[in-house]
Amino acid sequence: MSYLVPLASGSTGNCTLLELGERRLLIDMGISYKQLRLCLSRLGLRVGELDAVLVTHAHSDHIKGLETFLKHETVPVFMTRATANRSRLDGVQTFVRGRAFSPAQGVQVQSFATSHDCPGSVGFVIRAGGHQIGYATDLGCIPDAILDQLAGSDFQVLEFNHDVDMLLEGPYPYPLQQRILSDQGHLCNEDAAQAAAWLADQGTRRFLLAHLSQQNNTPEAALAAAQTALAGMEVQLHVAPVGMGPVIRLDED
Repeated sequence: MSYLVPLASGSTGNCTLLELGERRLLIDMGISYKQLRLCLSRLGLRVGELDAVLVTHAHSDHIKGLETFLKHETVPVFMTRATANRSRLDGVQTFVRGRAFSPAQGVQVQSFATSHDCPGSVGFVIRAGGHQIGYATDLGCIPDAILDQLAGSDFQVLEFNHDVDMLLEGPYPYPLQQRILSDQGHLCNEDAAQAAAWLADQGTRRFLLAHLSQQNNTPEAALAAAQTALAGMEVQLHVAPVGMGPVIRLDED
């Protein structure tokens, strides 16, 4: 069985579990080690049953629990050299941004650079267990080069961070608003929805709308934008909650 579970998603923490065939991968660890253990126990798993942890970048909402994790576990953790330098974490393994690597037997990961304002920031295309999973959050923008990398994924995790009107009318100070809106910030609902429509044209049929801002977005707004852009297409849309979400079976048609 292959499945995906969002353990946390949003501005305060991001962590996703993937089981692909016989391999279990964690993408980011923006939750505490204690919370990770609790989430996995609810699924009948132990932390030591993970095969690898993949890290997108060094912002705290993606690496919050890693320092403690590395003190207690021997599961390999993979990140770019720039991310390792920024996070100041010891005992990690590094990969070259933009190149493919294999974090576990039977798993191939293609990394790609993102423009987010954190050195070494990446997204992933993961191939294992007969699936191709795209993972793209903290984007700022999503140029053709990234779309080309993601094309053909049967399941896509895609950032739907903010509603532009909610951001501009909200309490964030102007410099922070401009940072989020920039190409080095986060992806808005409309841009993400257009990217999803293009990917659906390339064959992607299932999407997880992820990394929603609790302050500047709502699940309803993100879903509405996606549904408008994907109208008439046979796709399945899931929205990642702030906390642990449901098990999403990847083997279903």
